[in-house]
Amino acid sequence: MSINSRPVFCKTRSGFTLVELVMFIVIVSIAVIGVLQVMNVTTSHSADPQLRKQALSVAEALLESVSLAGFTFCDPADPNAESVGSAGECTVPEGVGPEAGNVRPFDNVNDYVTAYGVAQPIAISDVNGAAIPNLNAYTSTITITQQAFNGIPATDSLLITINVNYGADTVRLDAYRTRYAPNLMP
Repeated sequence: MSINSRPVFCKTRSGFTLVELVMFIVIVSIAVIGVLQVMNVTTSHSADPQLRKQALSVAEALLESVSLAGFTFCDPADPNAESVGSAGECTVPEGVGPEAGNVRPFDNVNDYVTAYGVAQPIAISDVNGAAIPNLNAYTSTITITQQAFNGIPATDSLLITINVNYGADTVRLDAYRTRYAPNLMP
């Protein structure tokens, strides 16, 4: 006989019970579902950054095209266009709206609209007037308003607003164009 007081079947226990394992799986599953639902809401309600960046690029290109056009007293066809000091001295004064036969890019800023303060569609096209592939989901408008700017009278300062729409969102860019070189012909 042995005097050993330890029972033969007494080993230290290690591992998980089946109940603990099931509880762990349930808790982790609930946590994963919660995180995935938050990610789903975030991605479904966020704006597509590529669409917004493309719309911004289109708006910048249109604004640059309009801003680089001349802002003269006279129509460039006027023989005195490079020497007059006011619109009253022109034989062919520059008016709002494109001249007959004029196509983009226009020679004057005011050729892009037919009336000041009225939004008008502006085509998203290349310099030859051809539509640019893959940009048919975007539409754009231009508004040119005579508006005084920093002491410059409204007749010599224009506020140019370009709106590019894509889906339910819009990118808007504004810029001022002043008549700083009224005799410079494009």
